Amino acid sequence: MLKRTHNCGELRLEDTGKKVILSGWVQSYRDHGNLVFFDVRDREGLTQLVFDPEVQAEAHRLARTVRCEWVIAASGTVRPRSEGMENPKLATGQIEVIVDRLEILNMARTPPFDIDDEIRTNEETRLEYRYIDLRRPSMQQKLRTRHRVTSLVRKYYDEKGFWEIETPMLAKSTPEGARDFLVPSRLVRGSFYALPQSPQLFKQILMMSGMDKYFQIVRCFRDEDPRADRQAEFTQIDVEMSFVESDDVIRMHEPLIARIWKEIAGIDVPLPIRRMPYSEAMRDYGIDRPDLRFDMKLKDISDLARQSTFKVFVSTIENGGVVKGLCAPAGDKYSRSDIDKTLTGLVMDYGAKGLSWGKLKMDGDTPSFVGGLGKFFT
Repeated sequence: MLKRTHNCGELRLEDTGKKVILSGWVQSYRDHGNLVFFDVRDREGLTQLVFDPEVQAEAHRLARTVRCEWVIAASGTVRPRSEGMENPKLATGQIEVIVDRLEILNMARTPPFDIDDEIRTNEETRLEYRYIDLRRPSMQQKLRTRHRVTSLVRKYYDEKGFWEIETPMLAKSTPEGARDFLVPSRLVRGSFYALPQSPQLFKQILMMSGMDKYFQIVRCFRDEDPRADRQAEFTQIDVEMSFVESDDVIRMHEPLIARIWKEIAGIDVPLPIRRMPYSEAMRDYGIDRPDLRFDMKLKDISDLARQSTFKVFVSTIENGGVVKGLCAPAGDKYSRSDIDKTLTGLVMDYGAKGLSWGKLKMDGDTPSFVGGLGKFFT
């Protein structure tokens, strides 16, 4: 079996003349009669292989039997591509490998969908053939990014004197925010282990034991209904520190957040990071994790709503609640049809039961509502 010497995203013009061995999946196949071309792929990229019967007739004959997604190994010599045939979209687009030996490591059936990012199949099919879906560049990039983040996190905590300590996966059930996943015990019949929703008790025990600073990139399990930001099984960065206050924890983690964004995404995060009280976030944005790029803050219009005859507003205020709204600049340009067909549907997609709206009209210095809620104001 040929043993690879380089990956498929590594070779450049300066490697011209080198004897190399590549292994990977056949991304595309082109038979031009006299010449056969492969794009061979691994997680690092693509390299074009060329089979010429005048160089090696047996390799050329075998190449004509190969199809997409077959796994192959090939040895050959790096050479520049012909003028005008370079591919600027590929890191290896200036070179190709003229093959003198080909091995077919594994044949494959035609896959149920193409291995590219222009995916044209449903999620059920992708999950059924997960091992094929994970060959796509975008999926591999996500896993690469995840690996880079976890490596960076481990390095940062090590620099700061934290110990990475594994805590038990099988334990007693303890009160948490969701239901436990239970695992029956074979040794003690009728008894069950609970998978951890978080290592909370264990890390507190570690602090009591004098471990001082602990971290763990840990799997957690919560038996709850799935949502966009909730999964039954997830990974979290778990941290505990001794002899500190909340500000110490924040100051410890601000540089970590900045480093992740800088090294992974190339984005500078100015420090210190802006802090916002929970009460301010809920008052102005209605959520405890606001997107600060969205500057349409909620406005308390309870005094105005109190003057209306709209029962929803009146009962809310009578029961001690508040009425808030968004002021949409240039919103007067929306027609009634636009509001009913577009905006109302949009807010209902996010869980609202409907949209109450009105257009503010100024009569001199006197404001008044028209349209929508306007009929409830006199």
